[in-house]
Amino acid sequence: MLARTADSLFWLGRYMERAGNVARALNVTLRMAALAAPRGTEAAEWAGLLTATGTGAHYQRLYGDPTPVQVTRWLTLDTLNPSSVASCFEAARSNARAVRTALTVDMWEAVNDTWIGLRKLDPDDAGGDRLMGFNDWVLSRALLFHGASTDTMLRDDAWRFGRLGTMLERADNTARLLASRASAFSPGAEENAENYAQWQGTLRSVSALRAYQHLFHERLRPARVVELLLMRPEHPRSVMACYEEVNDLLGILAMSEGEDRVACRRLAGALRGRCVAHTPAYLMNGHLEGLLAEIIDGNSRLGTSIGKCFLIG
Repeated sequence: MLARTADSLFWLGRYMERAGNVARALNVTLRMAALAAPRGTEAAEWAGLLTATGTGAHYQRLYGDPTPVQVTRWLTLDTLNPSSVASCFEAARSNARAVRTALTVDMWEAVNDTWIGLRKLDPDDAGGDRLMGFNDWVLSRALLFHGASTDTMLRDDAWRFGRLGTMLERADNTARLLASRASAFSPGAEENAENYAQWQGTLRSVSALRAYQHLFHERLRPARVVELLLMRPEHPRSVMACYEEVNDLLGILAMSEGEDRVACRRLAGALRGRCVAHTPAYLMNGHLEGLLAEIIDGNSRLGTSIGKCFLIG
C-alpha cells in the first residue's frame, strides 16, 4: 500500500474517533458541571475537560480562563481548535476523499453525509439547550462510521491502518481522561463521598458504567474504576484493550521487518505491558498520575514511530 494512502486511512480513523470522544466528554461535563455548581467548582470541570482533550494550553493562549460558553464553542465548532468536532469532521472528510476507492460505499456516505450535515448547522445548534442534542448527533455519526467499517470493509491493510488510527486515538483518550480526574483517584479518595460522582462521570465518558456493573457487581470503587479503564481487556475502550489490538495490527502490517518496524512494535508491546505492571492498589497509593503521564507520552511517541515506519512525512 502507498504510504500516502495508509496515512489518510490512519488519520481518518483517528479523527472520527476523536470527534465521538469529544462529544461524549462534553455530555458528561455538562452533567458534572451542574453537580459542581452549588460547591463553586464548576470552572474546574470545564478546565478538566480541556485537559482531557489535550487542548488546554492552546485554549489558554487564545482565550484565557475557561468559561462554559467559550469551552463549548472551542470543542464543537471552533476551527482554530484542530480537535474540535468541526475540525475533526472536516479533516476526516478530506482524508476520506483522498482514499475514496479504498473505502466502501457505506463508509464514504457515513463521512460525507456527516460533513454535509455539519455545514447545514446553525452555530446555535451546538450551544445552550441544544448542545446535548448536537453531541448525540455527533456520537451517532461516529458510531455509524465505525459500524460501517466493521461490517463492510475487507480485513486488508486498508482496514488495518484505519483501525490502527482508531485504537491509538482511543487509548490516548482514555489515558487523558483518567489523568484529568486523577485527584479523584488519589490516596484516601474512597473516603470522600463527593468523589463518587467523579468516578461515575469517568465511566460515563467512555460508556463503561454498565460494563463496570456487569464485571464487578459492587458499588463504585476508585481502584476498580482504574482496573477497568486501564488494564481489563474485556472493555473495548480500556487502555489495555487498545494496545493489545495495536500490537496485533502492527504485527500483521510489519511482515517484512526493518529496524524501524521492530522499534515500532517494541514500543507498542512496552505500552501494553505498562498497563498491567502494577496492581490497582499500588496505583491508588499515589502512583497513578505518573503512570498515566508515561502512557500519554509513550502514545505520542508510538504515533510518531508509526508515522516513520509506515506513513508519509
